[in-house]
Amino acid sequence: MTSEPEAEGVRLQKVLAKAGVASRRAAEDLIVQGRVSVDGKVVRELGRRVDPDSAVIHVDGTRVILREDLIHLALNKPRGVHTTMYDDQGRPCVGDYVRDRSERLFHVGRLDADTEGLLLLTNDGDLAHRLMHPSYHVPKTYLAEVDGRVPRGLGKELKEGIVLEDGPVRVDAFRVKDSMGGRTLLEIVLHEGRKHIVRRLLAEVGFPVRKLVRTAIGDVQLGNGKPGTIRKLNREEVGGLYRRVGL
Repeated sequence: MTSEPEAEGVRLQKVLAKAGVASRRAAEDLIVQGRVSVDGKVVRELGRRVDPDSAVIHVDGTRVILREDLIHLALNKPRGVHTTMYDDQGRPCVGDYVRDRSERLFHVGRLDADTEGLLLLTNDGDLAHRLMHPSYHVPKTYLAEVDGRVPRGLGKELKEGIVLEDGPVRVDAFRVKDSMGGRTLLEIVLHEGRKHIVRRLLAEVGFPVRKLVRTAIGDVQLGNGKPGTIRKLNREEVGGLYRRVGL
């Protein structure tokens, strides 16, 4: 069986099937229904051919990643691990978890050594840059354990904004998850990426953090994996990240 001529491109439904969007027959239905766009334009004809290496394809508004060389991973960073791909002092670092991979990966943003949880790793520089830039408002969700019971109005205060030494910061969402044994578990959502921002924010209002875990970035959830586990993001998670940053 001969492959389709490279110069002519590949049929769109075949590209979608190879990317795992749907079977070729189901992909044809998506095209006919006007749910597929190529380079910003809706495509309805089944004979359309595209170059998988350069075409930007969306299905129902979500980017379909065609390049097989792009890597998107989620690491559950343990406490005590430094967010760097190499540590010249020999301390445990993120790079230790992907040392056996051939791709040149880098981490998306940082978590301080004492903070656990979700850290994305990729070799897509454009995606990483946009995910880290506050102008794209990608929400990051944290669970913070603090001592004592928090006052009822704390959430409103944090949403209205707190002034830190490097400027004001506002949380996007706040709620008390649990309170027992003299400690309170808080869920905080914000799109800021400044250094130690959650710790500094809560310390400023009188509740220094005892334990901090990042549980989500956009729609990507930390999941139930143990600290130190690493997993490949699924197609929906990857597409959701690209959609959030306009790629």
